[in-house]
Amino acid sequence: MEIIISNASDKPIYEQISSQIKGAILSGSLQAGDALPSIRALANDLRVSVITTKRAYSDLEELGFIETVQGKGSFVAGGNLELLREERLRRVEQLLEAALGEAQSAGVPAADLHDMLDALIEAARTT
Repeated sequence: MEIIISNASDKPIYEQISSQIKGAILSGSLQAGDALPSIRALANDLRVSVITTKRAYSDLEELGFIETVQGKGSFVAGGNLELLREERLRRVEQLLEAALGEAQSAGVPAADLHDMLDALIEAARTT
């Protein structure tokens, strides 16, 4: 798992860490039961404070993405398929909203948008 921290980002470092781990879970790169690096090991790898990584893990645990077992570490939570599905649907909605905004700025009519989406769906089926 590779996490990239940007000092130029307006997001706090703990949020960058948690969003990248959440993204890896949502994309399937991390599966239920997969072990995450220890808080200390991740802090050392990223050269950030242990408090920062602890906050990221705490936020992920609160959202149900990971579970921490005392003395064993943190793992990708299992059994939260509905939570993951809802998160993915929200992400798709955000991307569609962005695409709609771009289309409206470019003056693309709704019928053309439907045609584009249908063509993308058809292309995805054949690959």
